[in-house]
Amino acid sequence: MSTDSRAIPDRHGGNLFLCDPSLASLLRLYLPQELYRHLEPRLIALGAEAGGRLDELALAADKHPPTLQARSRAGEDSQRIDKHPAYVELEKLAFSEYGLAAMGHRAGVLDWPERLPRLAKYAFTYLLVQAEFGLCCPLSMTDSLTSTLLEHGDAALAEQYLPALLTQDFARLSQGAMFITEQGAGSDVSRVETRAYRQDGGWRLEGEKWFCSNPDAGLAMVLAHVDGAPPGFKGLGLFLLPRRLPDGRLNHYRIVRLKDKLGSRSMASGEIRLEGALAHLVGEVGRGFQQMATMINLSRLSNGVRAAGLMRRALTEALHTARHRRAFGRALIEMPLMQRSLIKMLLPAEQARSMFLHLAACADRAQAGDAEAAQLSRILTPLIKFRACRDARQVTQDGMEVRGGCGYIEEWSDPRVVRDAMLGSIWEGTSNIVALDVARAARRNGALPVLQHYLARLLSESELPAASQAALEQALGRVSGFAAASFAADDDVDVRRAASALYHIASAVFMAWESARAADGDHRRLALAHLALRYRLQPRDPLAARDGDAQLELTRRLLDDAPISQGEALAALPL
Repeated sequence: MSTDSRAIPDRHGGNLFLCDPSLASLLRLYLPQELYRHLEPRLIALGAEAGGRLDELALAADKHPPTLQARSRAGEDSQRIDKHPAYVELEKLAFSEYGLAAMGHRAGVLDWPERLPRLAKYAFTYLLVQAEFGLCCPLSMTDSLTSTLLEHGDAALAEQYLPALLTQDFARLSQGAMFITEQGAGSDVSRVETRAYRQDGGWRLEGEKWFCSNPDAGLAMVLAHVDGAPPGFKGLGLFLLPRRLPDGRLNHYRIVRLKDKLGSRSMASGEIRLEGALAHLVGEVGRGFQQMATMINLSRLSNGVRAAGLMRRALTEALHTARHRRAFGRALIEMPLMQRSLIKMLLPAEQARSMFLHLAACADRAQAGDAEAAQLSRILTPLIKFRACRDARQVTQDGMEVRGGCGYIEEWSDPRVVRDAMLGSIWEGTSNIVALDVARAARRNGALPVLQHYLARLLSESELPAASQAALEQALGRVSGFAAASFAADDDVDVRRAASALYHIASAVFMAWESARAADGDHRRLALAHLALRYRLQPRDPLAARDGDAQLELTRRLLDDAPISQGEALAALPL
């Protein structure tokens, strides 16, 4: 890290795990202690690499996007995607060294004798994405394709393809992909026109897929309309598409071109033309979209984790700049206006972190058969995809502004982080689509009262100060009533506001619950819960007087990672 007082503050080389003390505290809270002790050295190691070497590799990979080589020099139809060596090195670290795609499905990864919980995988992803965003898409798709195959595929199909999906031997690895989108079938998946038909005892696919990330993956899940089946959703089937046939030849589909994208430039996305490609039916015809939802929802959860990681990276860079950059005789962080800017970055970053940790824990319980956790996952997943991805766009832009002119220069991480943050609100459903999915979870699955009762139970078990308890309970009641009315309306015009409000109250309750369980007596997360009520759920007069001295002091302490007393936390309650 830079030590020259004349130089622009440069955090490069710092450990992204150690510079973020709240992360270790939260993981100790959510993970079994023995497991956390086992994983901590590996988290520290990844934090060091993400703060230095991986950041350099990510910058190189971003500057040298993959290229498509359609034919070999001998005229063979090779369809090869050439990836920059920096990206390949990142792949090897994530898939092979850390086993991030395999750790949730088999024992032995990172020397742990059992399958690791999703929460552990997302903790590593949270650190990795702070250096490299693009690779996290293939990681997520490989993991979620494996889950979909295990849940919906027959035993013989899983036995055939699982070894290549779960290996840490890079030479034998098959990465995963998801081919859904078509030019006429984006958000409205019922309009998929890709055909699936029987031939010679097997299934073949014909059609075009418009947006396929990781298009040369060894395996892809594909939605197609089955010949002779009813139109719309009832005619869709889910198919597993191998890149190569059993004899080693390429399957019968072409990568037509690669996309020139705004962000995630390190990772290839392309257009696919299926020309009678051989594929395997997964599950039942007519339930293709429902089965694909397993993969989509896991990808949405991963999107939320990535958004949280991007916000943390932007905040880490902004804090370092503000602490070490001087102007007018003071460090920037000493200036109240800068403190206000930074706290507006810190609050949504912490909300997203608590949301993904709690949701990941719910997903683990749901996988073990917990019906309540399954309902909670159904509504919390689109919530984090909707709100955290939108917050990431603003937080990363604000982080760029803190660095100033250098933040606009491609030598620094800020432009890459800003560009990558734009993606979360588009892939796996735009904001409108995902907000409607929150409403569907409430209407069709009855998930809203389940969430309301769960949040109320967390509050009752947390032994909070009476004022905190009352404020959070009152906000929960108001939000739940507004959400229920919004989701019951015919026009859906308020579903986005309702989804935002649910996200804010859920994250506030989670942070208060975390504070109550903290062993060190630090009420930092209770203060953040109060700030979420104050700034995210309470109406504010834009011409009201400024915050009082107690609020300004609380802001300073939060930015300094200083312990917060209960009295200081209570000062943040809405007036």
